[in-house]
Amino acid sequence: MPEPLHTLLPRLRAICGEDGVITDTARRRTYESDGITYHAALPGVVVLPTSTAQVAAVLGLCAEHGVPFVPRGAGTGLSAGALPHTEGVLVVTSRMRSILEIDIANERAVVQPGVANLDITRAAAPHGYYYAPDPSSQQVCSVGGNIAENSGGAHCLKYGFTVNHVLGLEVVTPAGEVVRLGGKAADAPGYDLLGAFIGSEGTLGVATEITVRLMRAPQKVRTLLAAFETMDAGGAAVSAIIAAGVLPAAVEMMDALSIEAAEAAVACGYPSGAGAVLIVELDGPAADVDAQFEEVAALCRAEGAFEIRTASDAAERARIWKGRKSAFAAVGRISPAYIVQDGVVPRTALPEVLRRIAELSAESGIQVANVFHAGDGNLHPLVLFDDAEPGAPERAAEVSGAILDLCIEHGGSITGEHGVGVDKACHMPEMFTPADLETMDLFRGAFDPAGIANPEKLLPTPRLCGERPGVRKGVHPLVERGAAEQF
Repeated sequence: MPEPLHTLLPRLRAICGEDGVITDTARRRTYESDGITYHAALPGVVVLPTSTAQVAAVLGLCAEHGVPFVPRGAGTGLSAGALPHTEGVLVVTSRMRSILEIDIANERAVVQPGVANLDITRAAAPHGYYYAPDPSSQQVCSVGGNIAENSGGAHCLKYGFTVNHVLGLEVVTPAGEVVRLGGKAADAPGYDLLGAFIGSEGTLGVATEITVRLMRAPQKVRTLLAAFETMDAGGAAVSAIIAAGVLPAAVEMMDALSIEAAEAAVACGYPSGAGAVLIVELDGPAADVDAQFEEVAALCRAEGAFEIRTASDAAERARIWKGRKSAFAAVGRISPAYIVQDGVVPRTALPEVLRRIAELSAESGIQVANVFHAGDGNLHPLVLFDDAEPGAPERAAEVSGAILDLCIEHGGSITGEHGVGVDKACHMPEMFTPADLETMDLFRGAFDPAGIANPEKLLPTPRLCGERPGVRKGVHPLVERGAAEQF
């Protein structure tokens, strides 16, 4: 452990308690990465605060001594956004998991950052309400992490991202000051600091209390699974549904390779021989849902669906969603290693981009499984490779980077919901001009002039600008200077 951290240990223990400070090497390794394990770093020290006051005291101590800190939630992120700093403090909010208030009269809930996303819905369900954002990891991902990455999910087509459902935050700034942004009211005057903080990836401070919007549970929900011979046919069905004026709660698509993985992992029982499956979910007033459901089924048949399944109850809905929700982890059943990518294109560009991804795959010999939010063009290509095969990791990284280039070329973005973190920081100059990036850095500096809040994330640094994201060629600069380990 670096010497400056040794001198802070007694004060950190006084703040968080003996069991709230982790210095043991084996236990610190638990926190060395998020969901992208090929970026790993042993944190200098791990603290587990249980209150806003403790977070403020820890960050104030870091500011006093110029020690960097990294916020971390449940560790389910997919951009290396919570990669620890080897000479810093990892602030883990997993013990701050109280639901402080369910305010049905105002359709609000107030929670701590360590609360699992799905637990808000469970708490609100007896009152006929739910929390709309639903990342695929919603059973385990924390609301604080959702705030950091502005997480999305299958239902963001109709209901939007985390930012559309958060009304207020209690935030601890990098100086250790506690401030409030927004509240239970629908809006507040002045600059949208709340919107700026959501999606800032821990670079502006730590959210310690979150006020979210609750929505009344829909009168009816119906889910349909349609199987197609090709991805093009499935894509044509998506276009037809949207063109008909139907706004589903979710429109998800999986290709043959991702279906194969899901079958191997969870035996989801999707139709045999499908080149693509489309999951469409509708919710709202019963009469509207029933009418739109028949229309969607007819449109899918018109575009060549050879089998359509419908869910008659919650259990059948869960079975239809099982394969889609497990897709990322399931790929591990058919590939020794893979890169989870996350890019966005306009919905109309999906057919061309998917064809180009197939060409990239064929040219490189690297398989790509496609799972995506078809309704809003959010792609999640899973780039598969054998890390024991010479040259395979490098080819996979090239394909992964080329997919992001395709997204930008077609008017999209390098991330839809996973964030930038370390993994995609070097792609930021492809989307933004130097003046854009400088302005972002100035804004970041206004919150964190000392540069201690989650350093080396989100914005590119001169050291990283020439690199590609993903499995890296050669030695990563952080590894070279002893600040991280790479496996």
